[in-house]
Parts: sequence; C-alpha cells; structure tokens
Amino acid sequence: MFNSLNISASALTAQRLRMDVISSNIANASSTRGKLINGDWEPYRRKMVEMEPREKSFDQVLQGEIQKTPTKNNLQGVRVTGIIEDQTPFKLVYDPSHPDANAEGYVRLPNVDLSKEMVDLLASSRAYEANVTSFNTGKSMMLKALEIGR
Repeated sequence: MFNSLNISASALTAQRLRMDVISSNIANASSTRGKLINGDWEPYRRKMVEMEPREKSFDQVLQGEIQKTPTKNNLQGVRVTGIIEDQTPFKLVYDPSHPDANAEGYVRLPNVDLSKEMVDLLASSRAYEANVTSFNTGKSMMLKALEIGR
C-alpha cells in the first residue's frame, strides 16, 4: 500500500541531493583554489550524483516465494550510490595578473560549464516536481480508499 509513497520519497531524496550538488557546482564555477594537493592548489572539480534503481530486499523476495506471489515488479525506488568528480580537464585562461597563474600566465579554471549545470538543475527540478505530484496522487488515493469504509 505504501510502496508508491516509498518510491516517490526515495526519488525526492535523490533529486534533492542532486540539486544541492548542482548548486555547489554553480557556486564554485570560478574557484581556482578547490583542493590543496602536494602544496599546489587545484581548481574546484565538478561533482555529479550517481543513482541506481533500488532492488527488493532479501526479506521481500523470501516472503514472495513463501506466499507464492509473482515477483514481476522488482522496482523499489532509487538510491544514490555516490558523488563522483568529473575528470574532464580544467579550462585554461590567459591572465598573467591572476594570483594563481602559472609561469606562462595561464590560470586553470574549474571544469564547470554553467549552461550544462543549468540544464541539469532544470531537469532535476522537473523530476522533483513530478515526484511530488506522484506522491500527492498516491496519498489522495489512499485517503479516498479510507473514505469508502465510512
């Protein structure tokens, strides 16, 4: 009965984390000092959220086999498997007056593309809205089902 609500809730949590990571990418789009490695500053590196479908738990599969109910639908929502760093190369910009410029006058800037981030943010926001709608629809159907018993 609550399966649809749990699926929507897992997607809401995952999309919220994705929006937070995208916001961090946008905020650090010009941060030339993201991480100190071997005494040298490395620019901020774009981060991405990895997600995968959640599988049924062992208990759910076991109960299905005991009750001999078909296990056609093994979808149980989504889970975040990790936040990874994008390994694309940094952008080089010629600016000899910048404090982080190398000997040739080039500054390494983060590998964050603002247009790509805005598209990802829009997609994540739309997915979040769709899951809120799905959650509210499931909730209202349950409430209507309870009213039948009155």
